[in-house]
Amino acid sequence: MSGRVWLAPAKLNLFLHVTGRRPDGYHELQTVFQFLDFCDGLRVQVRPDAAIRLTNPLPGVAPESDLAVRAARLLQREAGVSMGADIEVTKRVPMGGGLGGGSSDAATTLVALSQHWGLRLSREVLGDLGLRLGADVPIFVRGAAAWGEGVGDHLTEVYPDEPWYLVVHPGCHVSTAEVFSAAELTRHSVPLTIPSRLKAPPSESERAAVTDLMADTRNDCEPVVFQRYPAVEQVHRWLSRYGPSRMTGTGACVFAPFSREEDARRVLRSVPAGWTGFVARGRNRSPLYAD
Repeated sequence: MSGRVWLAPAKLNLFLHVTGRRPDGYHELQTVFQFLDFCDGLRVQVRPDAAIRLTNPLPGVAPESDLAVRAARLLQREAGVSMGADIEVTKRVPMGGGLGGGSSDAATTLVALSQHWGLRLSREVLGDLGLRLGADVPIFVRGAAAWGEGVGDHLTEVYPDEPWYLVVHPGCHVSTAEVFSAAELTRHSVPLTIPSRLKAPPSESERAAVTDLMADTRNDCEPVVFQRYPAVEQVHRWLSRYGPSRMTGTGACVFAPFSREEDARRVLRSVPAGWTGFVARGRNRSPLYAD
């Protein structure tokens, strides 16, 4: 394997509004994506043949369905590459938690193989390819915190504060398809305009930008998930004792921002048995592109 470890970060949806449903069944959304410095790690080895091989498949996930493998094959096919690759993924980001781990792995695979195969494709080109794999893939390719619209693919760079987050997983897996097909899901939230405080890096007097944003918005998927997955609501109620908390994506993870790392870690130590959690810093630039 190549000596370089390519990072595939988790993301948070600081809010998630569903503003409509398109004729093709997909939903129109508004959200803010922000990265975490909590990442999967990928190593890549170029092969002289055309084989794409995942060296450590995830238990219960067929390699053919793995998003990293699908990303590699899509890039190989679209770019007319005759080489292949062995891909090793070290998983840290929980699966099925709303943190985008699979989409992030796919995006990092596209970026890494574009370099290893000598393609040097732009982020815009790779992001367009990534959209064919999933709506969250382009944000990971582009690598900047963004106000997302459409299905999450229309991205405008924004600059929320970068607090410490405590992220708690209740141990259940939430089905995104189930949530978006629920009859009771709110689908007509009034579209917002981008707040002016997000259009430039915050000054010292604007350090509450994330908590202010959370106070002014919500996650429209929470009522559906809380009804169908009571453990997620239990985490939300518990974490709300320590500050504003919110579910990310369609769940199951719930997060809360803290201004100090030590405060987040103090609460982490009291997470009830049966749940898991971690503390990470919010990042407006993806760790994938860190210097």
